[in-house]
Parts: sequence; C-alpha cells; structure tokens
Amino acid sequence: MRLENQPLKFAGTTHHANVTQCLGSIGGQDWYLGVAKPSIVDGGSEQSDQDGRKPVQSRAGHYYLPPDPPEVCAFRVSGLKFLKLHKGTWHAGPLFRADTMDFYNLELSNTNVSVQLLNW
Repeated sequence: MRLENQPLKFAGTTHHANVTQCLGSIGGQDWYLGVAKPSIVDGGSEQSDQDGRKPVQSRAGHYYLPPDPPEVCAFRVSGLKFLKLHKGTWHAGPLFRADTMDFYNLELSNTNVSVQLLNW
C-alpha cells in the first residue's frame, strides 16, 4: 500500500479485534508506529478496569477499553523489518518523514476499530 502525508503525530488509534496485522516498509526506510497493549474485554459491558473506566462496544459488537494516552508508546522501525501486531493491539501509523512510502500490509480486510485519544 502507498501512504502519503503521514507526519510524526497522531490523535487516535486503531485495533483489529479478530485478526493479526503485519506491516513492513518496502525499501527499508525508517518509519514509526505508536502502539498500546490489546484491551478487548471478554464478558461485555459490566466489567470496568482498575481506574473505573467502562468498556465501549464497537460497531462490530465486541467490547474494549480505549488506551490511555500514557499507555501508547512510539517506536522507530529501521531497515527491512516486518512487524506482527497481535489481535487487539492498538496502533497509530505507519508514520514517516517522507512525502510518501510504500508498505506491505497483511490483514484480511479493513477490520479497523478507531478511537480518538483524549488528553493529548
């Protein structure tokens, strides 16, 4: 996939509840990815986390807890590396400095569930 204008900032994250995703740059240029641990909730909306946050139901039907901004970490990926994101991993990117970059993107289809991060 060819991406354009993906600057080194983001205000939201995405996860894939039912599939893994693999990403890698074609050509090995540096790129960046923001990630946070999966937070899919088994058992529905009655569970809350230790901070009292309630799960949100996605349009696909599953429940999740959006990541808190401090839980999101950004990583630089250099060289010819391919990353596998486990099911439910929150991610933002790929992000890069160039105007355009080409990537391998392995997933079944557009299975994104996106949320806006608060407090940023």
